[in-house]
Amino acid sequence: MKELIVIIRPNKMTATKEALDTLGYPSMTVSPVLGRGKQRGIAGEVKITSESVLAAAANSGTGMKYIPKRLLNLIVQDEDVDLVVNTLIKINQTGQVGDGRIFICPIEDALRVRTGETGVRAII
Repeated sequence: MKELIVIIRPNKMTATKEALDTLGYPSMTVSPVLGRGKQRGIAGEVKITSESVLAAAANSGTGMKYIPKRLLNLIVQDEDVDLVVNTLIKINQTGQVGDGRIFICPIEDALRVRTGETGVRAII
């Protein structure tokens, strides 16, 4: 089993959830997060109604402090990792800075607290 830690744009969440559900991976943990990558914040990525705030971010030369993103955690069987990762890329890749990241981590075991099931049985 692998854990996928996925950072995506908030506006891609619905399409991502639907695609994962279609692949048989409806279970995930999702958190709203703030962060920034190498670009140090992108003023144009977030809708800001205040012209003074937008102008300050654009003129600062450093961009915004943090950009809103969604953090997804999901557990995937080893044989499905490539399929799920490729689907995540297909849904979330815009070709623009800020498309996100996918981290793939090994999972030693899982345990369902309610039933005591372990391994793959705990996540199915």
